[in-house]
Amino acid sequence: MSDESMLRRQRTVRIEAVVLRHSNWGEADRFLSLFTLEMGKIRAIAKGVRKPHSRKAGHLEPFTQVSLLLARGRDIPIITQAETVEPYLILKEDLAAATYAFYVVELVDRFTFEEGANRGLYSLLVKTLSRLTQSVERDLIVHYFEIHLLDLVGFRPQLFNCTNCGAEIIAQDQYFSAATGGVLCPGCGKQNSLALPISMNALKYMRYFQRSSYADVERIRLEDGINREMELVIQHYLGYLLESHLNTPPFLRRLRRDNSI
Repeated sequence: MSDESMLRRQRTVRIEAVVLRHSNWGEADRFLSLFTLEMGKIRAIAKGVRKPHSRKAGHLEPFTQVSLLLARGRDIPIITQAETVEPYLILKEDLAAATYAFYVVELVDRFTFEEGANRGLYSLLVKTLSRLTQSVERDLIVHYFEIHLLDLVGFRPQLFNCTNCGAEIIAQDQYFSAATGGVLCPGCGKQNSLALPISMNALKYMRYFQRSSYADVERIRLEDGINREMELVIQHYLGYLLESHLNTPPFLRRLRRDNSI
């Protein structure tokens, strides 16, 4: 029996979660979006958490990994106990690190719905937050996260064959089409006005990220040009899938422009 069904039958259930975001609710409560190990994305209410002496407040900040006791509420669950599992303090103390972390949880929030557990995505999320606290190669960490998130939510890009004619992609510059979900060979790409050019070098890295473990990927040092090209292509694909722009990338670009990171 899943914890979600247990919560419908029992008064309380304990879960593990990462806080994605929160907003104020009423005079002293807080409304939270959580990505949980057991139930996927859920919403919950933390009552009285904005009062000065609330014991739960410090445990319910964005991108904190927590253990929660949920009680069955009339419409949505109520958080009755909260205990921090991993605070990821560095991500809260450093502006650049925090921006990357906000981007990661924004992607999880935007690509998931309240439709049940995705343990693979939960594992990827907590491992990515942990990696962001330990390494300055944050663009590499995030690109790995983006590509594997797409796989786990059902939008794995096709990087080995042309998505129009099916031809195997050979070692030359290609095109990427968000509408077809992957690469186009030069012949098909030139006929698609919305496709983005992608160099063979950038495509090789995307392929390697897609089929490799992070232990293999972390040894790579991305050149700035390749990094920016991958970022352009991936952001184009994410925006197409979401049918809107993400909030965090523009701020991340401003930080880079101001030499803050």
